[in-house]
Amino acid sequence: MSPTSPTAAGSPGPTGAPATGSSNPSGPMAAGCSSPATPAGSGGPARPETSAGPAGGAGSAGSPRGAGPAAPSRAARPSARASAAKPSRPSGGPATAASPTAAGSSLNAARRADDLARATDGRTVDVLVVGLGATGAGAALDAAARGLSVVAIDAHDLAFGTSRWSSKLIHGGLRYLASGQLDVAHESAVERGILMERTAPHLVRAQPFVLPLTPMVSRAQATLAWAGFRAGDTLRLAARTARATLPAPRRLSAAETRHLAPALRADGLRGSLLSWDGRVTDDARLVTALARTAAAQGARILTRVRALDLTSTGARVRDELTGQEGEIRARAVINASGVWAGDLVDGVRIRPSRGTHLVLRSEHLGPLPAGLHIPIPGETNRFVLVLPQGDGRVYVGLTDEPVDGDIPDVPEVPETDIGFLLDVLGSVLDSPVRREDVVGAFAGLRPLLDAPPTRPGAAPRTADISRRHAVLTSSVGVTTVVGGKLTTYRRMAQDAVDAAVATHNLPAGPSPTATLPLVGAATPRTLSALRAPRRLVQRYGTEAEAVHALAERHPDLAAPLLPGHPVTGAEVLWAARHEGALDEADLLDRRTRIGLVPEDRAEALAAVREIIEDALP
Repeated sequence: MSPTSPTAAGSPGPTGAPATGSSNPSGPMAAGCSSPATPAGSGGPARPETSAGPAGGAGSAGSPRGAGPAAPSRAARPSARASAAKPSRPSGGPATAASPTAAGSSLNAARRADDLARATDGRTVDVLVVGLGATGAGAALDAAARGLSVVAIDAHDLAFGTSRWSSKLIHGGLRYLASGQLDVAHESAVERGILMERTAPHLVRAQPFVLPLTPMVSRAQATLAWAGFRAGDTLRLAARTARATLPAPRRLSAAETRHLAPALRADGLRGSLLSWDGRVTDDARLVTALARTAAAQGARILTRVRALDLTSTGARVRDELTGQEGEIRARAVINASGVWAGDLVDGVRIRPSRGTHLVLRSEHLGPLPAGLHIPIPGETNRFVLVLPQGDGRVYVGLTDEPVDGDIPDVPEVPETDIGFLLDVLGSVLDSPVRREDVVGAFAGLRPLLDAPPTRPGAAPRTADISRRHAVLTSSVGVTTVVGGKLTTYRRMAQDAVDAAVATHNLPAGPSPTATLPLVGAATPRTLSALRAPRRLVQRYGTEAEAVHALAERHPDLAAPLLPGHPVTGAEVLWAARHEGALDEADLLDRRTRIGLVPEDRAEALAAVREIIEDALP
């Protein structure tokens, strides 16, 4: 099968049957890899890749890894979740007609092996993106959607770094408005509207927040906050986001406030201010959707591939699964590695800021239809957020503290951050949350641009550093994008690709991503008509029916993996087959968020490990 064949492993053929046949790239990392052709729907790169060596590069056809006859099911073997009487569990491999995915968007181990072999076979692509957080995945999508050939790599997994540690807010920039950063505020409001109404309405929706007017909030502070919320609504209007998408702020009585947040202390409560903002169901799922949409546009998405050295013509890379090294050749390189950007390109100065969140069981705060804005004492424009997750958990955050020294892969949460958040939370609750009630905690590092001190000998607080992003071009032509925030990932990606296109004179038009729906996106009417649980629709969009059908066909996958948490075995299998999960850490820590609570992670590990062993070739 040629690389541009319309049917390939990882996507259903015309009848829903798995496709067979492959080419055998001869690149330096291709040893032992016989892989499927470019998945259907990608159409291959719009601009052909060029070979630095002899013409060609496709060998004899063979059976691709993960295609052809299905591997024997493990269902008949004894296991913790198996019995001789249970139905056969589906093996790994491409989707069937009964479980459709967006054409060409499936990411899995077989596709990775093929894409890695092709990416390192000596041909030159238009754009290499390093980093697969929100901005990197967004840059891969932006470049591929313009018709450029793209390879995107990450040393770990999709959303391994900062992108999975956010507050899950897609916010309209009210904080920046208050600090006079009108351009940043307007940009945030515009990007929020794009996500909510055009590109990801299945993942991003309106979230109500209550700011309780306790004795600690003076009337002057309440007046200032109310003016801010009204200004935020003006931002919504300026961004042309519909009123139906984001309701207007309003004042609530004490009784109405307690109805939305029963855990609040009643003494001295004189009401609250109700406001609305955007929130993403799961930040890591947003990144996964970006990566899969990029793949459907023809991008090669490669996790567990580390960039060892960047140049103006590509990168020397290492496959972290095998240890093999190779080279990816590219006409332009975009460094979107976040807080690690300075490790790859000289002259990039990052001042990381740590944002910590606590994870609580929902029962500690009772029913919580709305989130909470809790003013931080002594601050005029900073709040602790309480955000119910709908999965039996509540997040409480966040801090904004500078981080010095080496940057860890997974930041640790200091006890001082935990104590600070508990103190602020306890200032408004009837029954304060205790330290032993904290079942998990996580911290992310914001890649803020290092700013000069405002006065001699005094560096600015990270809370005061602008969230503007910057696109920098090095002396050798590597484009680096830093700063910004989750809400504006799309604009950051667009600006980075614009710079790369201009610097290297690539044949590409303007970005189409402001109107390009992500995998699973649909109109509210379409989403509401799907025959699947609402929770699945909010996580998978139009693919929810396929995930639900997988559970219905295989009852052993229908039950939650652990008591009190809604994730099922079907979702785990789906992630391995279509969302690029390669091991249990990918599944527990990023495709689902079970791993945020160590106790839950340990309880679910054996079941997840068994399912992924079935799913992966």
